[in-house]
Order: sequence, then C-alpha cells, then structure tokens
Amino acid sequence: MGHKPAIINVMAGAALKAARGLVRDFGEVENLQVSRKGPADFVSEADRRAEQILKAELQKGRPDYGLIMEESGAQKGVEGAPCWIVDPLDGTTNFLHGLPHFAISIAVEHNGQITAGMVYDPIKDEMFWATKGGGAFLNDRRIRVSGREDLRTCILATGIPFAGKSGFDEFSGILSSIMPQVAGIRRYGSAALDLAYVAAGRYDGFWEQKLNVWDIAAGIVICREAGAIVTDIRGGERMLDSGDVIATNLHIHSRVHKHIYHGIKSAKSA
Repeated sequence: MGHKPAIINVMAGAALKAARGLVRDFGEVENLQVSRKGPADFVSEADRRAEQILKAELQKGRPDYGLIMEESGAQKGVEGAPCWIVDPLDGTTNFLHGLPHFAISIAVEHNGQITAGMVYDPIKDEMFWATKGGGAFLNDRRIRVSGREDLRTCILATGIPFAGKSGFDEFSGILSSIMPQVAGIRRYGSAALDLAYVAAGRYDGFWEQKLNVWDIAAGIVICREAGAIVTDIRGGERMLDSGDVIATNLHIHSRVHKHIYHGIKSAKSA
C-alpha cells in the first residue's frame, strides 16, 4: 500500500487530532463514574469538543465543503461542492460507562453518493477507511468481507432499540426469526464500528433500523469497498434516507434479508 489518497489524509489528520482529546476525556470518565453528578454532562462536553476540532480541521483541509454534524447541524458549502458527514463520537453510551468501544466517523457525500469514509477507533488505534473504487483498508492493510456461506457459522451484529421506542416489537420479531439460524448475535453499541467490522470480516453481517446518517455514511462505503452487499431493509438503496441498513458478505445477504423481512411481517401481524 503506497500513499493514502489526499482526502483520506485530511480525514486522518482531523480524526487523530480530535481523538487525543477523546482519549484523555475517556480516562477522565472513569473518575467521574463515582461522582454523584455522574459523567453524562461531561461526555456531551467531550462530544462537543471533538466536534469543534473536527470541524476546524476539515474546514482547513477543504474550505469549500459543506458540513453535516451531529451536534452543530448542517452548514452549506460552495454550490456543487461535496459535504462532510461527521459523527464525533459514535458509541456515546459505551464512552459514558467506561467501555473502550467507540469511534469517530467521517464521510464525504457528493451528488447523493458517499465517495469516501473513515471510521477511527482511538482506543485500539484502528483506522478503517475507503474511497469509492479504491478498496477498503484497516490502517495500511487491505480488508475484505468474510467468505462464510453457512449461516450456522456466521456472527451478525445489530443494535437494539430501547423498549418502548417504536420498532421494539419489530426487532423482537427479527431476532426470533434470525437467532436460531446463526452462531451468534452481537450488540457492541457503535453502528460505525459494526459496519467497519463487517468490512474487515470480523462480523459476517450487520443490520439495524432508524439510524442517523452520520452513524452509517462512512461505514457504508467502507463495507462496499470491502465487497459487502449493503441495502436498506427493503433491499433497496435508501439507507441514508431511511436509516435502515443491512450489510453482509456476498453469500448470506438474501437469506439474512429474508429473515429480517419475515421477522418484521410476523411482528406486524402479531
């Protein structure tokens, strides 16, 4: 692997700079666990600080680009210019509880297409990245989705909606349809890393509903460049609009999709 594309260097510089503060703040959370006030306010502060650094660095690197950010909303770029889509801290609940599994997610969207993406896990120092047509990488190593074909040997990742939140019955339906078919289901609390792990072949697939665009934009291009099939729950292309996503290796997509669809239908008829 030679040089990273220029756009990836811009992302990497911004992510590494923001990550320093997040890692320091993460160390601090462990002290705050015991305080009566609790670490929640502190974490939203950490989130905001990381976002400010990312915003400043990305704007410095590409002044024309627009921005869509979790905390500070959308900012228009120069007419026709691409747009950054940024989540400064995906896995906030993990961060809050001192669980070392969270990431910075940065993507570039242009004319409705995600053209580049990066998901950086600062604790494990793992940087997943891809450009459209250029392949997917973990640090400097090329990554590919898994080759597993037998569902019984597959591990799938997902996200669990909160009880009482709409979609919980659907989720239970999906789970009861799919769980007996696979080796295991994991819920690690960061959709960005779930997608990156599918790309790296650590998970064989991932599905979740009602995600935000900044949770999944980078992960989608990384997955696709690693050879994954990524669709929305209906099997279409509207992941960024609907927030629903299924990403798996080539071999199991139609079966996983069928079980998910079946689970949703059975929940609706229940």
